[in-house]
Amino acid sequence: MRILLVSASLIALVAGAAVAQDAPAASEPAPPRPAIIVAPPLSLPPMIVPEPQADPADPPVPTIEAIPRVWAPAPRDAQGRSAYGLYLSGRSALSAGEAAEGADLLARVEALTPEQPTVQEQAFTSALLAGDLGLAARLAPATATASPVITQAGALVSVVQAFAADEARAANMALKANPIGAPHARAGALIAPWIAAAAGDWDTALAEPNPTADPLTVVLGRFDRARLLEHRRRYDEADAAFKVLAEDARTGPLFRVAYGSFLERRGRRDEALAVYDAALAVGAGDPALAAARARLVARGRAPALPSFREGAAEALTVAAQQASAEGSNEFAVVYLRLSLSLDRDPTALYRLGSTLSQANLEGPAQVTLEQISDADPSIYAAARVSLGVTLDKEDKPEEALAAFRQAQAATPADRRVAGLIASQLMKLERWDAALEVLNGPLLNTADQTPNIRFMRGVAHESLGQVPEAEAELWAALQAEPDDPSFLNYLGYLWVDSGTRVAEGAAMIQRAHAADPEDGNIQDSLGWAQYRQGQFDIAVDTLEQAVAKEPANAEINDHLGDAYWQVGRRREAGFQWNRVLTLDPDAERRTEVERKLEQGLTDVAPAAAGGG
Repeated sequence: MRILLVSASLIALVAGAAVAQDAPAASEPAPPRPAIIVAPPLSLPPMIVPEPQADPADPPVPTIEAIPRVWAPAPRDAQGRSAYGLYLSGRSALSAGEAAEGADLLARVEALTPEQPTVQEQAFTSALLAGDLGLAARLAPATATASPVITQAGALVSVVQAFAADEARAANMALKANPIGAPHARAGALIAPWIAAAAGDWDTALAEPNPTADPLTVVLGRFDRARLLEHRRRYDEADAAFKVLAEDARTGPLFRVAYGSFLERRGRRDEALAVYDAALAVGAGDPALAAARARLVARGRAPALPSFREGAAEALTVAAQQASAEGSNEFAVVYLRLSLSLDRDPTALYRLGSTLSQANLEGPAQVTLEQISDADPSIYAAARVSLGVTLDKEDKPEEALAAFRQAQAATPADRRVAGLIASQLMKLERWDAALEVLNGPLLNTADQTPNIRFMRGVAHESLGQVPEAEAELWAALQAEPDDPSFLNYLGYLWVDSGTRVAEGAAMIQRAHAADPEDGNIQDSLGWAQYRQGQFDIAVDTLEQAVAKEPANAEINDHLGDAYWQVGRRREAGFQWNRVLTLDPDAERRTEVERKLEQGLTDVAPAAAGGG
């Protein structure tokens, strides 16, 4: 079976079109962090918390007031709504992506049942994810029995809220008295120096980072210290700190532009140019380096130092990037919400929208991405791409295509966006329109990727232009000779047309060996066996394919044909009848109805040779 949705290309292009994540991923996956959202056990009614089983080795747990298993009467608000109904409505709203409404409803439940810890935690986390930081600060649990995931997030929210309200001294005192602990210690460590500087506590602001923190956090802490030294006008010390970071082989790529910018601000333009040129000379292909050099040569203004609020917001954004790299998207959402409360930076807004989508919060993701203006075309285009991907996940392909076209209007020379548009047009089976994009100047280039050739081949084949399809598919296969999708598609084309059955079957066999769990490729293998007259073997192979893809009309149709050929006529009829329930296209429906009426009339297999 040919796979018409070019999902591999789509994913690759989406990844390329996004704004670059400048925090490097960890060298090996970190253990998964606990999710912030704590759902109640599904086996128990809402509003009821199971009694914990005591372990003799555990320390004593403070006694809390017992929670009744049945509320008599159930708590109700001023409008007569019960806590049960509000709770279920809140959870339903959250499931539907209505984060703000869900948070509000759960907060109302919490007001009715303040002794209920599960509700309090859920109301708190929902308010965080919805961006209602004031409500989250009010609901933040602080009891000894609450999870550190929740309590430390609450402490972080309270500190950032105080700082955002121009109460830097109070925020600094809170951090010094109770530093933010795990699992949010990284975010707390990165914002603490900026808050201390804003409070005038320079001894704390300029202290060396804790060397026991993770290495990347230590490096970022040293970078922030260099910038704060510059704020303090201790320029020689700042120069030395920037220079160490920029000249280190491991950290240099992250900080050369920052060091050059510092030199520019100090009027040392020749030295800044030397830093940029030296980095470019050793093959550092960072676009930011080239842009910084171009700005300097054009005598543009050097980037300004971030303010204390901007520095803290940037620190939270960096913490979010690290959390995302570790798979903790809920943590990343919280940090980005806090960052935006300090500085409405469009890049952070874009990252928030993308991270919400990764956390499967599609509704809030769309709302966030829609807020990004076209003032910065590159960020706007990235936001439109992310919005399009989110809409496509919600089975809104037309709206997704419109978002991709908006991205193209903002960045008309971006070939990655053009590839997304072509892929989406193919998903909508608009083959001529897709070919127009694929044959355009952005994608039909000397250095085009094998995926682009593959997509062009699929479009040609779908239009019945077989010679053109074979040429493009063959070119893609020569560039990536072991790609299972390429092998399967061209192999199936040859097998199904009966032109080069043996050669196509061999290619499908290689595809199946590379990806044995793919039901579509297994169907191709079974159909190749069928076309070579190996009906008994084909039955077994196609049964396995149907088990993997039970709702696929084409695979069920193939299995029906194979059953007919081995004399299992009743089972063949069952499979063909099943095809009619799986929304087949008009051509297949007509053919299957004919087979149900007449059976298979042409039973001879195709020629097994090439040609």
